[in-house]
Amino acid sequence: MKKADTVQPAQNRAELIARYERIMEVSRALNSTLNLDLLLGQIVAAAADLTGAESASIMLMDRNGENLRFEAYINQGDLSLDSILVPIESSVAGWVVTHGEPLLIDDVSLEPRWSRAVDDASEFETRNLLAVPMHARTKVIGCLEAVNKMGNQPFSEDDMTVLQTLAAHAAVAIENARLFEQSDLISEMVHELRTPLAAIKAITHILMRPELSDAQRVQMIGTITAETDRLTRMTTEFLDLARLESGRKRIARDPVDIVALLRSATDTVHEQAAERGITVHLNLEPATGMPVVLGDREKLSQVLLNMLSNAIKYNREEGQVWLKAALAGSQIVVSVRDTGYGIPEESLPHLFERFFRVQDQEGYTQGTGLGLAIAKRIIEGHGGTIGVESEVGVGTLFTFTLPVPADAQR
Repeated sequence: MKKADTVQPAQNRAELIARYERIMEVSRALNSTLNLDLLLGQIVAAAADLTGAESASIMLMDRNGENLRFEAYINQGDLSLDSILVPIESSVAGWVVTHGEPLLIDDVSLEPRWSRAVDDASEFETRNLLAVPMHARTKVIGCLEAVNKMGNQPFSEDDMTVLQTLAAHAAVAIENARLFEQSDLISEMVHELRTPLAAIKAITHILMRPELSDAQRVQMIGTITAETDRLTRMTTEFLDLARLESGRKRIARDPVDIVALLRSATDTVHEQAAERGITVHLNLEPATGMPVVLGDREKLSQVLLNMLSNAIKYNREEGQVWLKAALAGSQIVVSVRDTGYGIPEESLPHLFERFFRVQDQEGYTQGTGLGLAIAKRIIEGHGGTIGVESEVGVGTLFTFTLPVPADAQR
């Protein structure tokens, strides 16, 4: 018995040392990238690996401090967790973040702070879990969870210690990546502001020349007005995007009547379309009984109006626009198709990038280059996807999906 007692602790120590060596490897990998999405994926993969868990997730606190939001996860079923908000006041993760302490739960069915909401949304079954806070300098930014120890085993104190160590390294790496992204976004914005500002400055100098005709002055003043309007739109959209990317602009989760939303959007763009003789068609499949979605009506309307306005703006005179919503299993698919000039194939992979604009037929660019980047953020924040197809000379098709709540699915 004495021999067995001495061998077992030695074996445990060797395994623990091996796991810490693995953490050092992971830490070096985390410090080698400032790509936040890549970083988050590496963290949850390491969390599951180091604790022998079936699943792992990262929930980060939003800027208003009321909820946690899933930022990365593995093996949580087929449905997206991106749109699920975890309340600070009534959740395991919220308790961990608020108290700054870890929780080890052997049986979640006996834990009053645990809720089935995430399991129901993801078609995943949680048995036990280990949750640790993510401390970054003087604050807690979120929670790192390992879920379901493999082999139906309980999580151990060693698992907790290892996960806490990983979370400490991960939190610092996440904060560094966030700071880099913010500085990168500001740098892009400053660069984009220079072009219209330079145009305005050049025109004001030309306007001072006495030899200009009244017609030329009127034309140049019109250019200044257009550039000033573009600057206003750009700064407004920039702030909108910055708030979405930082989590300060929360996406609501209220029942949204998608049919009413689509009809309202077509009514809003009716005058814009009529001025160019463009017909906007609305198709619903099924025609009645479309389920509601949980989301933010204002922001979804923003996405629709952006797509419809673009479909009209870049269409041919007397063209056509089709707005369609179809129920497809556990999601609603919304599409906007036009008969415009189309988008070159080489531009398609960049359409949702910040400040990217496609040159028009005369070689000029229009808009701020932020509308589609904002739309992508909004749709992904709802747990959906967004994409585009286009053929030059034929037209363009934008499509996005929205998940249907489980209790509304047929």
